[in-house]
Amino acid sequence: MDIEILFDLGYWDLGFIEMSFPPQLITFLIAALPLSELRGAIPLALTVYGLSPLSAFIWAVLGNMAPVIFLVWLLEPVSRYLSRHFYFFNRFFTWLFERTRKKHSRHFEIWGSLALVTFVAIPLPLTGGWAGAAAAFVFGVPKKLALPLIFLGVVMAGLLVTLISLGILGVAPLDI
Repeated sequence: MDIEILFDLGYWDLGFIEMSFPPQLITFLIAALPLSELRGAIPLALTVYGLSPLSAFIWAVLGNMAPVIFLVWLLEPVSRYLSRHFYFFNRFFTWLFERTRKKHSRHFEIWGSLALVTFVAIPLPLTGGWAGAAAAFVFGVPKKLALPLIFLGVVMAGLLVTLISLGILGVAPLDI
């Protein structure tokens, strides 16, 4: 189903947003959301708002990275605070980190930094900048290394999504 058809059928009524904010800001904000990230923002910017591919790419990458910077720097202190002050969070984080490390630590040992970049770059649901920040935290990737790795993955994902949206990578193009 074409994205424009979804908007025409009333799945999303963004009319009030269109009148209030410029398309670049809307693209930035949609890319900052944890579920859509730039995977949803770029096709929307190209089809609905008519942004150029370069403009859609730049605004989506900036929007995707904005919350990631805060996540990378705040996940550890927030997790530590919650674990120290609330029994439930202590149990939850212990369970989550042990399970995740046991399940995926081999990939990080083999691939190292490339694992984080690849994880972020794959344009699929539940991968991307937000998940990359969480993975960097869980696997103890230093913050000063995590941010450039996640940024590289976001740029790669943005390029892939843009090229796919334009039909250059052999996937059916969006009607732009």
